[in-house]
Amino acid sequence: MSKSNFVIEASDLIKDFLYYLQTVKGRSPSTVDEYFNDLRTFFRFIKVQKHIVPPDTPYQDIKVDDVDLALVSSVTLTDGYEFMNYLMRVRRNNKAARARKTTSVKSFYSYLTNKKHLLAVDPLKDLERPNAREKNPLPKYLTLEQSIELLNAVDGKYKERDYCILTFFLNCGMRLAELVAMNYNDIKPDHTAQIIGKGSKKRIIYLNDACMSAFEAYMKVRPVDGVRAEDKYALFLSAQHRRISRESVQKMVYKYLEKIGLDSQGYSVHKLRHTAATLMYQHGNVDIRVLKDVLGHESLSTTEIYTHLDSRQIEAAAKSNPLSKVKPKGNK
Repeated sequence: MSKSNFVIEASDLIKDFLYYLQTVKGRSPSTVDEYFNDLRTFFRFIKVQKHIVPPDTPYQDIKVDDVDLALVSSVTLTDGYEFMNYLMRVRRNNKAARARKTTSVKSFYSYLTNKKHLLAVDPLKDLERPNAREKNPLPKYLTLEQSIELLNAVDGKYKERDYCILTFFLNCGMRLAELVAMNYNDIKPDHTAQIIGKGSKKRIIYLNDACMSAFEAYMKVRPVDGVRAEDKYALFLSAQHRRISRESVQKMVYKYLEKIGLDSQGYSVHKLRHTAATLMYQHGNVDIRVLKDVLGHESLSTTEIYTHLDSRQIEAAAKSNPLSKVKPKGNK
């Protein structure tokens, strides 16, 4: 797998914190990458706020390889709350995304204050995290018909690759990071594959006939020449013959969601994982404990959200009965 972006793009101060997370705290590479992405977003915002870069500079062009102690020390609690406001109003991040970014930034400042003793006072110590737990957090998902429509929408130069990616998402309930990390030699003759989930935990997934058919069709056209040595076993490759990035997969999924008219309805790559779980539970009569292992959930309570969703549908069905509004005579 290619090196994480932070090895090249982060300043020494940020790298030191990220290496600490990975080597001392045992965070997985994908989790460390998320911390870096959050810190990069934060310090890009800070540079704009403090007029360190021209205000019209595209965010993706703002570097963070020069973030030093002077800039870090200049941040105030007010800056922290302005960043939270920016995430909500400009980036349209939901509570869960804002909570995660807040955690990343607070952890960085706590590390510099309490572990490295580079800051006398942690300016973001009192920055409150949004409550990421929504009331009745039922997952959004595609119906069976919409899922088929999404697969049928695939076309273009990379149609075999794109179709295989969507098929894996919709049939296996894989996470985005799990999919992009797959190597083609992970897939065994018995149609199983070992993938690395959250916290670097390994689990076995089983590829059904649809997955194997999509995989075999893609492997016939998967590039071989011009692939970098470090990416030669990567299952899914980009147009540049490198291991495909999470961002590229996200853009591809959004493109096909837009094609079938679902782009503005809160659907995303992660919703395809919800879709796989929902279809298994509702149409396959899969036991909730089995579904927990399929999805790689740590706790059964996380998986039980799909049983709650099913209960909601039962309630909605009952309410849709045309007799549901009929009341005894005399009652208004």
